Amino acid sequence: MKMFDLTMPIDTRIPVFPGGPEPEIIQVASIKEKGWNEKQITIGSHFSTHIDAPFHMIEDGKKLDDYPINKFIGMASVIDVRNQKLINPSLDEIEQEDIVFFYTAHINKIRYKEYFQQNPILSVETAQRLIEKKVKIVGLDSFSPDNEPFEIHKLLLKNDILIVENLINLDKLVNSRFMCYILPLKIMDADGAPCRVIGVLT
Repeated sequence: MKMFDLTMPIDTRIPVFPGGPEPEIIQVASIKEKGWNEKQITIGSHFSTHIDAPFHMIEDGKKLDDYPINKFIGMASVIDVRNQKLINPSLDEIEQEDIVFFYTAHINKIRYKEYFQQNPILSVETAQRLIEKKVKIVGLDSFSPDNEPFEIHKLLLKNDILIVENLINLDKLVNSRFMCYILPLKIMDADGAPCRVIGVLT
């Protein structure tokens, strides 16, 4: 059995989506002064590796805490779409209730300003096929599966398909089928939340 961490760290050096809140990590207590170490962490709900709930884009959409824990656990596949600016791969091997990740390699640009530009886009046809196959979560190693006006976001979310963004290490699981654990922070009324994503290959 091998385990893979598909999660970016919480780090103030990670760029945020334009207009998003800047992260802050402040030392508020030290062993020397108070007898313990503690940090105050301020981040947006869509910072680093995170998951989007329908409420992120839909006024009356479900929030993360509306879902049972089994929504975030299941069999997953990684599809290699590195050469596709418009993501439109075969989904023949995908099964109902699967978690589907797209490996774009766009995350390699995260330290550069073009990260939030020229990102690969999920095609409407692919989104429709994911809906038809009744997958439960879609993710990718980029900040978004689309750009404004975020029609792909809305299409997936209104069909109860959650979206994970800013994944890493997907190259290690290309063409594999594995158990995946997506564990968002348990925030009430959440439109989204940072999450730890673990792939387990047996």
